[in-house]
Amino acid sequence: MIVIDSSGWLEILSDGPHAEAFAARLKHPNNVLTPTVALYEVYKVVKRSWPDQEAIGAVAMMRNTRIVDLSEKLALTAADLSLDHKLSMADSMMLAVARSFDAELVTTDSDFAGIDGVTVLSKKR
Repeated sequence: MIVIDSSGWLEILSDGPHAEAFAARLKHPNNVLTPTVALYEVYKVVKRSWPDQEAIGAVAMMRNTRIVDLSEKLALTAADLSLDHKLSMADSMMLAVARSFDAELVTTDSDFAGIDGVTVLSKKR
């Protein structure tokens, strides 16, 4: 099981330098967990920069994976992770989902560097 951070979805959508690495992880969408906060972030970024149809298409692609709603337990776990690792709210929610499913979190966000269970693909290529 893996969690693809919002940065990974945006890499795919923008055909960024790590698009292929993230797309390869989507070959088995039932093994990909998508926190609802990732839906929010990706939809917002895409809608701000591209036509509405692109934002709707991005969400449709993400919905092929297993969407994970924010529960009370995940919210409290995320708060603890935020304090432990000095992460933003959204980042700590991504990590909480990954930890609760014993999944790998894959991202380009260097704020996750050095955290167990997280693979950070460098933004430098």
